Amino acid sequence: MRRLLLLAPLLLLTVGCGVVRSSEDEATDAARDVARTAGERLYGQRPRTAEEVGRSASGIDGVEVMRVTGTSTHDGDGIDVVVRTSGSAYNRWRDLDEVTVLRCFEVRVSPESQWREDPRDVDCPDGLPLTFAPPPEPPRLPYEELRAKLPRVPEGGRVDEAEVRRGLAALDLDPAIRTEVAAADGRVGVLLSVKGNRFDPQDCLLARVGPGATEVWVPSRVQRMPGEGGCTLDNALNPIAPPH
Repeated sequence: MRRLLLLAPLLLLTVGCGVVRSSEDEATDAARDVARTAGERLYGQRPRTAEEVGRSASGIDGVEVMRVTGTSTHDGDGIDVVVRTSGSAYNRWRDLDEVTVLRCFEVRVSPESQWREDPRDVDCPDGLPLTFAPPPEPPRLPYEELRAKLPRVPEGGRVDEAEVRRGLAALDLDPAIRTEVAAADGRVGVLLSVKGNRFDPQDCLLARVGPGATEVWVPSRVQRMPGEGGCTLDNALNPIAPPH
């Protein structure tokens, strides 16, 4: 009987196929789950720089970025991000208090990465977590200013492309704003745009100067998606019908 009493605590710690795992192991698994979620959030085919990936990772709840290596997601082996996360667990049979751990994991971000890929356990680097400056704001496209500078041509008049170009030059646009001008069928089309990322809607402004009408507009979000043709001179000269 005495031997059975001594074995009782061990039996309580044994389940099905083995011994109950320690709270530290379970807390480490919880920390790994946070790192795996970070990998899911960073996963994607869009080209990004190391700065962009690090900034994105640092904005994920429960994640501290300790190191970023690589140049861009599409160069070489891509980008490796070492993240520090925490996890907690409590086993009432073994612990007096909840166990919390800090652990570091390496997350790979590249076109070759797999969805829900397991992050690799690594030693935590010395030092404080990295900080990242906010991304630069794209220049504002000058809607009202463009409308004011473009010429008004009366019905039956002739549009002067050179006059349109002079109006654009007078705007003194930010160098990051790309300007395109073309003439067709007695009208002049204008496109102002900033570089997109090939995944999100592009920022652009269209204008068309013709006899009796000078128009300035921003295409719909759907038309500004990559491949939809909204941010083109063709759309300025011959506008695409709005989506229904």
